[in-house]
Amino acid sequence: MGTGSPQHVGKFRFWFGDQRWEWSDELAVMHGYRPGAVLPTTELLLAHKHPEDRAHVASRIADSVESSLPFSGRHRIVDTGGNVHEVVVVGDRMVDAEDRVIGSTGYYIDVTETLAENRQEALDDSLPELYAARAVIEQAKGVIMLVYGINADAAFRVLTWRSQETNVKLRALAAQLMADVGSLTGSMTSIRSEFDHLLLTAHERVSG
Repeated sequence: MGTGSPQHVGKFRFWFGDQRWEWSDELAVMHGYRPGAVLPTTELLLAHKHPEDRAHVASRIADSVESSLPFSGRHRIVDTGGNVHEVVVVGDRMVDAEDRVIGSTGYYIDVTETLAENRQEALDDSLPELYAARAVIEQAKGVIMLVYGINADAAFRVLTWRSQETNVKLRALAAQLMADVGSLTGSMTSIRSEFDHLLLTAHERVSG
């Protein structure tokens, strides 16, 4: 099925009550569908998971509904053409007008390919600033690698995606993320959930 250019980031919303999903056009294309051509369901979602990851993802979805924690993590999906995509899912809580958690909203980031060619452009600073920028960016990458269990290039893709999405300089975003991580506490599951929130909101705390 022809779906145009590959998509690297797609957005989702997941309502816990009736397990209803909403995919952005980009996420539909990532799975191999034309925008609007399919109604996403939990069953369809799981059908696209790599066989070795399917049980784990099904468990994570069930845990999200039971615990009201965002749906997130790292796994592989198989699109309609049989192509395997390594994805990181970054989720945050979705709340109603009374601030009650009703679901999860977030992004799929396809980290199958690397963004090494964009490194120099992303780090476009004078020499002294370049060294400082690289240091904090490497630290932020290290945290992302640990939390999501991905390699350095994939971690850089996640970081540059947030920088481009929020129009905040990569170095500033990385520095804010490193300032935030000290607040993380609890189990690995809750830490990942907290980190997802920090990653998706770090740009709001970056000063001038």
